[in-house]
Amino acid sequence: MATAYADLDKTEPTKSEQGTAVTKTAAPEADAASEPAANGKQGFAAKLPDLWKEIWPPMVGILGFLAIWAVLAPQVDTSLGALPGPIEVAEQGVSLYNDWSAAKDVEAQFYVDQEARNAAAIAAGTPGRVTDFEYAGPPTFIDQIFTSLQTVALGFLLATVVAVPLGLLAGLSKTFNAAINPLIQIMKPVSPLAWLPIVTMVISAMITSADPLLPKAFVISALVVMLCSLWPTLINTAVGTSSIDKDLLNVGRVLKLGWFAKLTQLVLPASLPYIFTGMRLSLGVGWMVLIAAEMLAQNPGLGKFVWDEFQNGSSQSLARIMFAVVVIGFIGFGLDRIMMALQTLVSKNRTV
Repeated sequence: MATAYADLDKTEPTKSEQGTAVTKTAAPEADAASEPAANGKQGFAAKLPDLWKEIWPPMVGILGFLAIWAVLAPQVDTSLGALPGPIEVAEQGVSLYNDWSAAKDVEAQFYVDQEARNAAAIAAGTPGRVTDFEYAGPPTFIDQIFTSLQTVALGFLLATVVAVPLGLLAGLSKTFNAAINPLIQIMKPVSPLAWLPIVTMVISAMITSADPLLPKAFVISALVVMLCSLWPTLINTAVGTSSIDKDLLNVGRVLKLGWFAKLTQLVLPASLPYIFTGMRLSLGVGWMVLIAAEMLAQNPGLGKFVWDEFQNGSSQSLARIMFAVVVIGFIGFGLDRIMMALQTLVSKNRTV
């Protein structure tokens, strides 16, 4: 019997049986290959209703605002004519971009001509370069945007460097917190318009070089941003540090961690959500302060652009000012989203 079963096992299948076996084995592979694609389509289709629920409310809100603006704007008369609607404002945005593009072409041609003059002078036997000037054309709207972004970046960086260490000390030491708390409460509500003349006089006395490393107006605006925006980061850092679980600090004492290891491995990771919340608030405050400081001090940037258009008083000025306001709002929103993304990234990598 065992031999019979062995012979049956060794019997080769017929051609029809082979075809059937191949068909039966190939079918599951085809199903397995088509299953992920089907699941992917079903997964995307299942997400569409939720995605639409998230998208349609802001779309309706924005379109409704634009419709109300377009209807009411022609009914508002100003000294420069009727209030511009969304279409007029968008047209001025395109015009400002065209002005920037034309200015870049002029700048490029300026350097080409300068190189041609230098090449001709050298060919005539004049040693070295004859002219080597920087293009000094008037800044365009987009140039002003980059100037404001650079200024707020420096002011925000200085505010963070000052506020985070002070906040950590205030959170770890009740004595230090009690010492600086009155100063914080007094300095925090001071307007940037009050800081601006003080900072201007101090920086003007300190920077006396004819060719400083950083332009004087740039430093003044950045310092005003720092003085007005460091308080949210300082306060939130102190609150986050003081609210750390005491058991966590006791673990550090048991492990006999040094102050630096305790700070970097326990205190900072536990305080990061508070620190980033303060930094987001500080960046928003700094962006608002910067526009006011540039407008008042006539320092280069978006604030100066708005003030110059207001003083210009042309028929296009009001639409250009409104376009600048929209851009200022979008940039502020974008800066906040960037800080939120950084906070999410750092929170994922936390070890405490």
